[in-house]
Amino acid sequence: MHNRNIWFWLFLTPVILGLGLVVVVPFIYGFIFSFTDWNGITATKFVGLQHYINLFQEDEFMASIWFTVKFAIITVILLNIMGLGLALLVTRNIKTNNLLRTVFFMPNLIGGLILGFIWQFIFVSVFEDIGMLLGVESLTGWLSTTSTGFWGLVILTAWQMAGYIMIIYIAYLENIPKDLIEAAKIDGANGFQRFKNITFPLVAPAFTVSMFLTLSMAFKIYDQNLSLTNGGPFNSTQMVAMEIVRTAFSDQQMAFAQAKAVIFFFIVAVIALTQVYYNKKREVEM
Repeated sequence: MHNRNIWFWLFLTPVILGLGLVVVVPFIYGFIFSFTDWNGITATKFVGLQHYINLFQEDEFMASIWFTVKFAIITVILLNIMGLGLALLVTRNIKTNNLLRTVFFMPNLIGGLILGFIWQFIFVSVFEDIGMLLGVESLTGWLSTTSTGFWGLVILTAWQMAGYIMIIYIAYLENIPKDLIEAAKIDGANGFQRFKNITFPLVAPAFTVSMFLTLSMAFKIYDQNLSLTNGGPFNSTQMVAMEIVRTAFSDQQMAFAQAKAVIFFFIVAVIALTQVYYNKKREVEM
């Protein structure tokens, strides 16, 4: 047992060191620098809570938070509905199950920047050509307004991530005891009743995991936002991650950007951990 513990910690040490050096140490230094006038190289003066006071008074930062929150709410709901729906489809007894799983998962393998440029071409060029051909004005000028830019980002993210969330639901759906489903059928339960009273409660752990992943992903999205809308028009589709990067590298306010990143971290952490806590209480053991 003693030798087993030694080997356990021996194999775990590189991971712990990597996590500490890449995540923990930079976070601690960043938190400290957020109270100074750090310019990216040196910090010469302690400014206290001034950056934190200023960021809550900055309209652009607060607008980016509100835009990101709206995006996260819509995306989380849509992704979980689509992921569960696709999982229910590909776990049926049909011959093309493996092909469908591959097709649905493939968009997740495409990089965010490339995906953004692809969908930008679709929204701007393809939609406009279709709109002109059919005489539908609403299809022209996509990404040129805040509303269409918002829904463009939602569509892109849902198309990319739905297959990934599908895999999580598949893992739990395939572990549901078949005898429970058969017993429900014998008792006369229809498809909706079986889903409501058996399937959905037993995939609650998958819902917890998927909610956590989709929430954190939706709040941290950057590359798709950059390549699809670049925050336009007039920074109205700018998410928090992009706003922080621009504060740091375009405005050259490193300490101020770090203060924003700290607040952003705590917002995401509180929301994600709160949903995990409440969803865990609703889970049913198999």
